[in-house]
Amino acid sequence: MAYTLGIDVGTFETKGVLVDATGAIVAQAGRGQKILVPEPGWAEHCPEEDWWGDFVFVCKTLLSESRVDPKQIKAVACSAIGPCMLPVDADGNPLMNGVLYGVDGRAEAQVRELTDRIGERTIIARCGNALTSQSVGPKVLWLKRHRPEIYAQTTHILTSTSFLVQRLTGEVVIDHYTAANFSPLYDVATQTWVDDLADDILPLDRLPRLMWSNEIAGHITEKAATQTGLAEGTPVTAGTIDAAAEAFSVGVDRPGDMMMMYGSTIFIILRVQSQVSDPRIWYAPWLFEGEHASMAGLATSGTLTHWFRDQMARELPVENAFSALAEEAASSPHGANGLLMLPYFSGERTPIHDIHAKGAIFGLNLTHTRGDIYRALIEGIAHATLHVTDTFAELGQSPTRLLAVGGGTKNDLWLQATSDITGIDQIVCEKTTGASYGDAFLAALAVGLVKREDILTWNPVAETISAQSNATYDKAHGLFRRLYAQTKDIAAELT
Repeated sequence: MAYTLGIDVGTFETKGVLVDATGAIVAQAGRGQKILVPEPGWAEHCPEEDWWGDFVFVCKTLLSESRVDPKQIKAVACSAIGPCMLPVDADGNPLMNGVLYGVDGRAEAQVRELTDRIGERTIIARCGNALTSQSVGPKVLWLKRHRPEIYAQTTHILTSTSFLVQRLTGEVVIDHYTAANFSPLYDVATQTWVDDLADDILPLDRLPRLMWSNEIAGHITEKAATQTGLAEGTPVTAGTIDAAAEAFSVGVDRPGDMMMMYGSTIFIILRVQSQVSDPRIWYAPWLFEGEHASMAGLATSGTLTHWFRDQMARELPVENAFSALAEEAASSPHGANGLLMLPYFSGERTPIHDIHAKGAIFGLNLTHTRGDIYRALIEGIAHATLHVTDTFAELGQSPTRLLAVGGGTKNDLWLQATSDITGIDQIVCEKTTGASYGDAFLAALAVGLVKREDILTWNPVAETISAQSNATYDKAHGLFRRLYAQTKDIAAELT
């Protein structure tokens, strides 16, 4: 038998699967972790514990539970949250915690400085993306300005996936899809590192070697084999960001295919025919040479449902709190009895890119129940999602099909509200395991065990969530957009 191993390090949980050549899951495992928030607006992970430690734990668990001979594992692929910023020394040791993706807004001043200096139009033309809290380049400049002692010791700037691959193989690499988030250090036309836009951020030799996600980055070292239980010499792919692996896990592989990932954030990937550049969304080369993708992401989604459970439903047992809250929300009508919620509890990413945006529950009166508020929360996330899909439509990039994936797909209320509010049907595949399953397929692809189209048989369609038109939602969306516009100045002045 031939197997492949996929492990994904997410914001709140690391998940792994061991899969045979037919796509059947032989074993799966997971381990939770938490975001570290040392200061307001910051978001970090401990790379030794949250990235490598969890990878090793999940890997060993998969091998133990499956009892598969490690020599039968033909390839390993990993993905992780991104883009992250992690400085390491010459031995690959982390010099600080990993700075997370767009939910970390510490480099706001550097985003403004670089945008003013280079010009937004030039940045978009060269890098495919405006500079935002998602961009790694400004965070490296923040490191240089605010942690000069760490910057001076830095041999490489890695992202989360790069760190894992380096630990497994000793190779310092990054896939092009992830690298496109390192603006203004990555040129999308030449698909190379560049420093002519800003030569004061970082010497280019401190950045990882560029690769495609279907390429083998290296092989399991003797040290990594001892730590993980994997066989020395096992091929390891270059890897990618979790959302891209998640998209591939459900068959997002043709122009017009869109993934809606229901996780700690809503993340959207749309496969496009050619580069689409607009300051409201993100662009990157896709996982394979010559292909393209457009992306968008909210800042808080599943994170917000966890916040509500922990703060507003403490008396409910954790294991069934979400089902109990969904039942309460189901008794509330469409529109949550006149409530609107802005889900900007960590600022917002696309399409408004406003790190000062604040959460709000608007329209409360003494008749409202917890179920009304929870329904308003779910609908607020769906309205923010419609803001994104409307932006894609304005750019002539509406999806031909939308595939939903992630833990949130188990929330029927959330799925249906999203389809009803956006007006888009959603396809849910048989396996909603997510990025780790996509990693396992990409590993199989890299060593020739499968062809790209085989993902359709690995993970067939299970159901379709049909959109149902609703006049209440149509009116509520206009009010949702106005509520943000009319309160954004107040939100910016709040500490």
